[in-house]
Amino acid sequence: MRGLFLLLFLALCANAQPASTVRQIFADKCSGCHGAQMQGGRAGSLVDDKWTYGSTDAKILESIREGRADAGMPAFKESLSEVETRGLLLLIRGQITAAAGKPATRATPVTDGVVKSAKQNFKLEVITDQVETPWGLAFLPDGRLLITERPGRLRIVENGKLLPPVEGIPTVWTRQDGGLFDVEVHPKYAQNGWIYLAYAEPRETNRSMTTIIRGRIKDNKWVEQETIWRASDELFTQINFHYGLRFIFDKNGYLYYSLGDHGKPESAQDISQPTGKVHRIFDDGRIPPDNPYAKTPGADGSIWTIGHRNPEGFSFAPNGTLWATEHGPTGGDEVNIIEKGKNYGWPVISWGLMDNGLPTPTTAKQGMEQPLVHWEPSPGIAPILFYSGDKYPAWKGNVFVGMMGHEELRRLTVKGNKVVEQEVVFKGLGRVRDIILGPDGYFYLALATPGAQLSSTTQGSIVRLMPVK
Repeated sequence: MRGLFLLLFLALCANAQPASTVRQIFADKCSGCHGAQMQGGRAGSLVDDKWTYGSTDAKILESIREGRADAGMPAFKESLSEVETRGLLLLIRGQITAAAGKPATRATPVTDGVVKSAKQNFKLEVITDQVETPWGLAFLPDGRLLITERPGRLRIVENGKLLPPVEGIPTVWTRQDGGLFDVEVHPKYAQNGWIYLAYAEPRETNRSMTTIIRGRIKDNKWVEQETIWRASDELFTQINFHYGLRFIFDKNGYLYYSLGDHGKPESAQDISQPTGKVHRIFDDGRIPPDNPYAKTPGADGSIWTIGHRNPEGFSFAPNGTLWATEHGPTGGDEVNIIEKGKNYGWPVISWGLMDNGLPTPTTAKQGMEQPLVHWEPSPGIAPILFYSGDKYPAWKGNVFVGMMGHEELRRLTVKGNKVVEQEVVFKGLGRVRDIILGPDGYFYLALATPGAQLSSTTQGSIVRLMPVK
């Protein structure tokens, strides 16, 4: 019967106009029979993931395009565009995932506070719950923990005590996605004392843009500040989303940082613009001469890769490759391997629905990279961390990613460059904004209050995952 339900759904969608969004097509033509959430009404459910004619993308698309004559379903390849057809597939897939509520195997918290995951049981130990919307974490060599708070405060945890905010941090723009972003410690901090910060810098007439600085902390004061990167004035706009920014140093002391497209998707393919890119610089902001566009006239020489929407997580794999998470549009959150000079497709290709309610014309194009894994619907992926230590023996070799929208910590099993298994380690404890490995070998996570909206400023916490038997 599921095949008949699909045919009814597609038949109702056949008269959609090309200008319609996928959601409009469904709401106007399909929800009357299948329900607003595709869970059935006069016709059956579309979200139980049971398919008479095959459940693969190719088979579903075939049913839409070619019809199923034995079930009385005509072909719709003449009345639905390819973009609309693929959009319907994305919409159905995303709703199936949302309805199931189990996009991966799930660990189960129990009443004694122990979280029992598939391979490792643990407790969450609260380091502090007196921070507001924590964004970034970094340890100093002496064991002090640095925390950035979105409203514009840099905090230090010393000997288990949260100190007052560091004085002298620049004024931060906090509307929508804006705020104080990541913090990173120079690999040679013991010799030079440099700490790196990124924030949304305000300008007059409600304009803002990402800025990168470094400075030192003396007597709990931010001093000796230097600007590492600041955008040209025309890039300061009233658009308050997709700022980036995540930092990471490689073993040779180069600093990588991400910039979102800042609400201008087309800039991600423009090498004269810094937005929508991953960048690579020397620790003082100078451009390395071996960067892919360092000698290209008119190009931004710090660009390392192009075609990004909003990367917010970096981690080096044991083999030295740089992995990054990226926020997609509605659907299409990704994990990518970042390699010199490559193009990751945004906004030409994507696995999600664009702001106009339609997918990109294609999900693949020559010269553009495919993600290692993508999610539908978008879980709001942010931090990523490879684990190779011995504190959680059963997790060794796994990759961990934090989800903001779904409030999840996920464990990914990777073979080569392929994700073969996923587990939701925990869910519903708040947006997971950062994950780092402490000098004691344990995971430290920055969490927002459960249920908090992305643009809100709320109480958050820093927790440590303590393994138990």
